[in-house]
Amino acid sequence: MRLRGSRKLLLMVILLEFTNDVWTLPAPGSVFMDSANMRHVLRWTQPKASCNTTLLYSVQYQGEFELHVKNGSWMKTPDCQRIALAHCDLTLDLGSDSDYNLRVQAQCGSKLSVWAKFQFNRNNVTPPVPEIKVTTAGDALLVSIRKFPLTAATRVKVWKNDEEQQAEDYSLPADQEALKVPDLQEGAVYCVRAQVFLKSGMQSGYTDRHCVSITGPGAPAWKQPTAVTVTVVIMLGLLVVLFWSVIHCPPGSCQKYFQKEPLPPSLKEISGLQITIHHQGEELCEDTPRLLSAAQT
Repeated sequence: MRLRGSRKLLLMVILLEFTNDVWTLPAPGSVFMDSANMRHVLRWTQPKASCNTTLLYSVQYQGEFELHVKNGSWMKTPDCQRIALAHCDLTLDLGSDSDYNLRVQAQCGSKLSVWAKFQFNRNNVTPPVPEIKVTTAGDALLVSIRKFPLTAATRVKVWKNDEEQQAEDYSLPADQEALKVPDLQEGAVYCVRAQVFLKSGMQSGYTDRHCVSITGPGAPAWKQPTAVTVTVVIMLGLLVVLFWSVIHCPPGSCQKYFQKEPLPPSLKEISGLQITIHHQGEELCEDTPRLLSAAQT
């Protein structure tokens, strides 16, 4: 009896396990990370199962912090919970260079699939080629660099045209996005290439070469502000001297320096004529009483 009861119990367990396998939703398949220009999008394929409603998906991730500090907990991706799309952008969630465990679960109504897991480290992704702009300033070469990710360092090669084998290498840390190479030969053509590299050793390809001609030695950086300062001082000095001279100038000296311009000859004749007429009138007025006195006598 006991043996028969044990067999029945074992048969029921097998039937339950078989039933659970039949009704369990298959997990999403072909989980992979699509990384381009340091944008990380997790993608998967729809599970091979019929569903009377829309299949929904949820994504979770687990970094070193969640694994070691938070006792292996998983974090839900806020924008990828119960979504109908078969992809999830995890660029902002995967913010460190550590290893990440990722998992995706499918849901059909009340049925849930098992988790489909995937491991990822963004350091294993080839970074994109940077963008550079090359200009000159006198005898200096200026290289501006735009790169992604911002935590990547930059390597810059500079050489005189047709002498790439003797190129000089410059390494720029992650927080530096500009390079200045001074004291170059006037009239020569210099070329530049650049690439970015990560701490893991992954590196991008080099940019196309950018070549510019050095126009000539430029004025030292101190000359422009110094020239402005000297000009301002000289102008102030001249104004002070002029103001002092006006205040302390003796009357005779001031009249010497500020004499009226002489009249032109034509104006002098007109002025003399007016004066002559005026004197003749006075003489006529003086002679009139004398004539009257003689007549009375």
